[in-house]
Amino acid sequence: MELKNADFDPSFIGQLQFYVTAIDETIKQENDNPTIGLLLCKNKDKYSVDWSLKSSLAPIGVASYEIRDYLPSEEEINKYLS
Repeated sequence: MELKNADFDPSFIGQLQFYVTAIDETIKQENDNPTIGLLLCKNKDKYSVDWSLKSSLAPIGVASYEIRDYLPSEEEINKYLS
């Protein structure tokens, strides 16, 4: 799983494929299920993702995420630290 603090870039797929292959070659055992790569980006364009995955042999999923006001403000954090 890889979390990117950026919009989707097709080069991310090549990097994740490298990681999936590295896991398969070094850690994965015969009885393990296939390694799955998961890429989380700030934003993604459906066509860019589809075209980037078209020739990929590794099972990879791409999703976007959004951070809202779930994190406490600096003032709230300081209240808990005092």
